Amino acid sequence: MRDVGDCSTCPPACSAGGPGSARIPQAVTARGPSASHTGAGSFGAGCCGPDHGVFDYSDDPGPRDACGVFGVWAPDEDVAKLTYYGLYALQHRGQEAAGIAVADGRTVLVFKELGLVAQVFDEVTLASLSGHVAIGHTRYSTTGSSTWENAQPSYRSSQRGNVVALGHNGNLTNTVELAADLVDTGEDRIRATTDSDLITAMLAAHPGPTLQDAAMAVLPQLAGAFSLVFCDTSTLYAARDTHGVHPLVLGRLGGDVPAAGWVVASETAALDIVGAEFVREIEPGELVVIDAAGPRSHRYAPATPHGCLFEYVYLARPDTTIAGRSVHAARVDVGRALAREAPADADLVIGVPQSGVPAAVGFAEASRIPYGEGLVKNSYVGRTFIQPSQTIRQRGIRLKLNPLRDVIDGRRLVVVDDSIVRGNTQRALVRMLREAGAAEVHVRISSPPVRWPCFYGIDFATRAELIASSACVEEIRESLGADSLAYVSLDGLVAASRQPAETLCRACFDGVYPVPLPHTDHLGKYLLEDVVSEITAGMNGADPSPDVDSVVQPG
Repeated sequence: MRDVGDCSTCPPACSAGGPGSARIPQAVTARGPSASHTGAGSFGAGCCGPDHGVFDYSDDPGPRDACGVFGVWAPDEDVAKLTYYGLYALQHRGQEAAGIAVADGRTVLVFKELGLVAQVFDEVTLASLSGHVAIGHTRYSTTGSSTWENAQPSYRSSQRGNVVALGHNGNLTNTVELAADLVDTGEDRIRATTDSDLITAMLAAHPGPTLQDAAMAVLPQLAGAFSLVFCDTSTLYAARDTHGVHPLVLGRLGGDVPAAGWVVASETAALDIVGAEFVREIEPGELVVIDAAGPRSHRYAPATPHGCLFEYVYLARPDTTIAGRSVHAARVDVGRALAREAPADADLVIGVPQSGVPAAVGFAEASRIPYGEGLVKNSYVGRTFIQPSQTIRQRGIRLKLNPLRDVIDGRRLVVVDDSIVRGNTQRALVRMLREAGAAEVHVRISSPPVRWPCFYGIDFATRAELIASSACVEEIRESLGADSLAYVSLDGLVAASRQPAETLCRACFDGVYPVPLPHTDHLGKYLLEDVVSEITAGMNGADPSPDVDSVVQPG
């Protein structure tokens, strides 16, 4: 079976004849100037090729989410541009790569590249992506390396003579077993090293007559967290894991009946930017199929909700609503709880932009200490494909944040931040504030200590990365150089979400994992790279099945 992403085997028009069909639907993938393939359907755009390094100016960038996903079915709309705007709204969920797949009833075209959304796509690229269905993805890697092959949407030719393209937010916990089972079925094309590519391969390899049939069979096999958007040449699909770990929402384009189109997105903020009306959340354990008949719901497994509590803390945009609760309002309430639980004798409350600001406002309101803007954030500093000099590297946090000395000088400060992962950022921040003249620095954190790794889509996957896993609050305070340090209680954070505690995943705070985890040897960000190495060795004459017992978590 030919790899649909390899245009080198396609005729110039990327079409082929097949039994009973004048043209088998094909998927064409396009990439930036480093692309080696050419021909109709292949074009260049993007900022760089896959071999360029990625550097983050901060040595402690904080928690990172897996991805943002977006999908649209709208026959009379420019679906590529709608998806571009939707991804722009979801840029905070992934800055390593971006991609869009469009379908027009006959073909699927995939364009993806390393970089930010605005770096990857331009007007020429978007104009070349025409169809009535589109899905999009912004990536931060929690499984697999930051390579072009691992960028999404992933895509596969299917047993049904069609194409599957898929975007995934989350992290599976049974990737080793899925990879081994896939190879046992004769599938040897695990090119990428992500759990997302495994899901795509499973959907494509299933012999069911439709992609819906394949999804209803494959989704119950997946363990862990997944919010999916995927499509074939004509239909949009969305699915959420049975725990509903990460958000996924359905929106409606146009107020008329029938609707002008339908939108699926990781956050409600992405619906707002494309002018879609929020309809409802995709439910845990639900598959939604969208075509000319509108959205249809299919239950593939019972729901056992455990939504990620960290979405309220950091991951989601403040203008997003999760389970009926405004994220901004939740963060302000957390700040109020923090002021009640851990008051401080101070002159001014400041927040660490951006996610620490709402909690700082709440702290100031509850404590009656004035709120002020003491830090200026450079919004244009983030991930870059240019390796900075050692001098720039040493400046660290100053590239992102700079103190307002006239606000800070001589003041006793309460500094509110959303979380502490490794502690490097807060340590540098305290030092910077003291250099700016702060008389005292009292650090308040609007989440409990992060003591346990996340295996469901946030990139802190080992306890060694977490300062709170091995140090008490006083030891962390001393390490930061702060005059005092306090965290909000878990009860206070849960109360601010207004969700029942039993319906939330709190694993990073309390170590209780709602989705069972495999042996630690079968966990890790680069796990599938070891599996693929095993498969490659098998293709060269060794046992083709991955030796799952030999796959270890990278150090």
